[in-house]
Amino acid sequence: MTLWRNGDFCKFWAAQTISVGGSGMTQVALPLTAVLILQASPAQMGLLGALEFVPFILVSLFAGVWIDRLPRRPILMGTNIGRALLLGSIPLVITLGVLRIEYLYTIVFLTGVLTVFFDVSYQAFLPSLVKPEQLVEGNSKIQASNSIAQMAGHSLAGGLVELITAPFVILLDAISFLFSTLFLYRIRMVESFPVNRGQRRNIWQGILEGLQLILRNPLLFSITGSTSTDNFFYSMMMSVYLIYLTRDLGINPSIFGLILGITSVGSLVGALLVNRLLRRWGLGATIVGSQIIGGLGFLLIPVANGSPFIIILFLVTASFLTGLTNMTYNIPQVSLRQTIVPIRLQGRLNATVRFIVWGTMPLGSLMGGFLGEIIGLRPTLFVGAIGALLAFLWVFLSPVRTLSTYPAAAVES
Repeated sequence: MTLWRNGDFCKFWAAQTISVGGSGMTQVALPLTAVLILQASPAQMGLLGALEFVPFILVSLFAGVWIDRLPRRPILMGTNIGRALLLGSIPLVITLGVLRIEYLYTIVFLTGVLTVFFDVSYQAFLPSLVKPEQLVEGNSKIQASNSIAQMAGHSLAGGLVELITAPFVILLDAISFLFSTLFLYRIRMVESFPVNRGQRRNIWQGILEGLQLILRNPLLFSITGSTSTDNFFYSMMMSVYLIYLTRDLGINPSIFGLILGITSVGSLVGALLVNRLLRRWGLGATIVGSQIIGGLGFLLIPVANGSPFIIILFLVTASFLTGLTNMTYNIPQVSLRQTIVPIRLQGRLNATVRFIVWGTMPLGSLMGGFLGEIIGLRPTLFVGAIGALLAFLWVFLSPVRTLSTYPAAAVES
């Protein structure tokens, strides 16, 4: 319970939770805007999903170097405000009657650029707020509340889409970013971290140092490989998932929102159980087992068939397992990264990891859209589920599997 006494952490925690709740609504409302209002095709949905993550390929490595040279809190605040303005423009364009799929492409891409800077700064900022031995507690608290907020956002979004239409649900997300910024503004902790002056003159040297962190450390290398493989095939599935649900299975927006909400229920359970699992099974077994169970859960999506009750049962179970294993995998591996890498390199580490593991997602989305057009939606989901299941081999065949607890914390130099 130590972090309850850390006022700055609690403000950071509140800011992140509010933002995630709003984003949960957009995760439902934005693709529904494309499918229901613009009648987007599988290929267009694949491109829309890809553009959200293309910025992680284009700017992540540069963002990591810049973030290691600057205070992280102003970056978090600025990116929140930028995303509020971008998403808030969608209902305005709808009101004017000029919304096109190309406009959604642009908004998704620009929002993705800001998300790169926010996400890299967020994971680099947390080790400055808490002690190394509190990282698992901090990540668990954040992920638990995020799960509740995301569950509420997903569950509310489906009904709100039918009530006020999808674009105006996105406006609520824009407002949540502004409230999140207010909490970040109230943090009083002054950041301090060493900066190598030589790296200020050579951005490429900073990028190279981030890449070397991954390539030279077998723990970081195997985790990055496993996560990137899982993300590639997950994105392949998600690019056709909504079309599969609404057109092939006849799922309406309200049920779709509830299914996504179950993912957040699983995430909450995973965040609450992760410490117990780590104590019972150890760090390596928890990471490997989470990847295996999560991959098996994905297989329930393409095999869903029969009565509406059976179909929804399969989809709900898949969503619950996805959320559960996402937390029991991510909290340990993110805490491991934050423990073994010095704070001064956290920006470059997080940026390089995001460049690789999120850089595979636009490729997966494009592949999913292409396969959806060529072989159909259900076969595409089968391909993605099998590929995601095999992602566990990276960590199973590496030193990660043998870890029983976290290594010693990195020492600043």
